[in-house]
Amino acid sequence: MNVSSRPLNGLPRLDAEDRSPYQRLSQRMLDISGDRGVLKDVIREGAGELVTPDASVLVKYSGYLEHMDKPFDSNCFRRTPRLMKLGEDITLWGMELGLLSMRRGELARFLFKPTYAYGTLGCPPLIPPNTTVLFEIELLDFLDSAESDKFCALSAEQQGQFPLQKVLKVAATEREFGNYLFRQNRFSDAKMRYKRALMLLRRRTAPAEEQHLVETAKLLVFLNLSFTYLKLERPTMALRYGEQALIIDQKNAKALFRCGQACLLMTEYQKARDFLVRAQREQPFNHDINNELKKLASYYRDYMDKEREMCHRMFAPAQLRGAAPLKPGRGAGRGRAEGPPLGVSTRRPAPRLVAAAPGGGACSGSAAVRVAAAAAAVAARRLLSLRRLPHALPRAPGRAGTHAAGSAMARTPRRGERARGRRTARPE
Repeated sequence: MNVSSRPLNGLPRLDAEDRSPYQRLSQRMLDISGDRGVLKDVIREGAGELVTPDASVLVKYSGYLEHMDKPFDSNCFRRTPRLMKLGEDITLWGMELGLLSMRRGELARFLFKPTYAYGTLGCPPLIPPNTTVLFEIELLDFLDSAESDKFCALSAEQQGQFPLQKVLKVAATEREFGNYLFRQNRFSDAKMRYKRALMLLRRRTAPAEEQHLVETAKLLVFLNLSFTYLKLERPTMALRYGEQALIIDQKNAKALFRCGQACLLMTEYQKARDFLVRAQREQPFNHDINNELKKLASYYRDYMDKEREMCHRMFAPAQLRGAAPLKPGRGAGRGRAEGPPLGVSTRRPAPRLVAAAPGGGACSGSAAVRVAAAAAAVAARRLLSLRRLPHALPRAPGRAGTHAAGSAMARTPRRGERARGRRTARPE
C-alpha cells in the first residue's frame, strides 16, 4: 500500500485523480453553513449591503448535476426574471443561505449537499436521491419589502418618530418595487406602489436644511406617476403629476416631455407644443423629444386639413354639397365608367345661384362662389386659433412614419375615437 492510500482515522485518503469534480471544487470553496453543507465560490464581487431576511430578490440562477453540462433548472432564458421572496418563493434552504451572503451585482457558485438541497429522496426523475447540486447565482437586486410593509402599517404619528433617513429609505424601496412592476407591464400595481411612496414623503415634515432631500425623492415619484398614467391612457392625471414635478424643477426635461405627451393625447396642440419646445430647449439632441415634435406637426397638419374641409363644406354652394359620386355601371368592371350614349348631349343650363351679399342684397353665379369662399376663410380664421408651428420644425415623414422607435407614447387618438370609447375611465 502506498503512502497516499494509507488509512487515516479508518478512512482511506483519495488521490486527486480519484476525487469527483465536485469534491475537487469543494476544496477551494468557502463554508458558509458551518458544517460544509453550503460552500461558496465568488466569481464576481458585489457592492452595497447584504441581503436582508424576508427580502424580495431578483436573481438569475442555473442548477447543475455532476457530470452534466446542461442545467436541470434555470431562469436565465426568461427576458425578465421574477421577483422572489425569501422564505416563500425559494424552497431550497441552501439557496436561501447563499443569497443571505450576497450583495447587489454579485455572481457566485454554490455547492449544496443533499441536506440543504433535495434531501435523501431527491426529485425524480431529474434529481437522484442524496445528490449534491451546483448552482450559479447572480444577484441583480433585492428589496427589503418586509421592512417597508411593517413601516407602512404604522400610523402617521408612529412614522414621525423615525429619523428622516428611515423614511427616505422606505420610500425608495416602494419606488423601486413600483419600477419592477412597471417593467412587468403591471401598471396599476406600480401606480399603487408609487402612491404609497408619495404618501410617506408628504406626511414627513423635514427641517429646512433637509427639505431638499424630500423634494428630490418627490420629484422621482412624480415623474414615475406621470409616466404610469400615460401607460394607463389617463393623460389628465399624467399632466397633473407632471406639473407637480415642474413645481419642484421648472427645467426638468422629463417632466416637460411627459406634460407634452399628455397634452398631445388630449389634442391640446398649443400646450403640447409649448411643453415640448421647452423640453427641446433643455435637451436639443434628445431623440424622443424631437420625434414627439414631428408627431405633433403631423397631427396638427391633419387637424388643419380637416377643419378647412369642414368649413369648405359648410359654406360651399348647395349643388356641390349635395352632389353624389357617380356609381359604376355594367362597364365599370372593364375599366370604363358607364356614361350616356354617344352623340347625346348632357349639357344643361347652370341653375341660378342666389346668395346673400355683404350689403344685404343678393348675388348670383360666380359672385356667390366668391362670397362663399370669403365667408369660409373668415370662419376658418375664427375657428383655428392655434398658431402655426415654427417652420424650422422637421417635417414628419407621414402618418405611417410618425411613430419612431423608442418613443414612449402610443398612437394619439384621432377625432371621433373618444366618442367610441377608446379611452375608458379606470378607478384609482
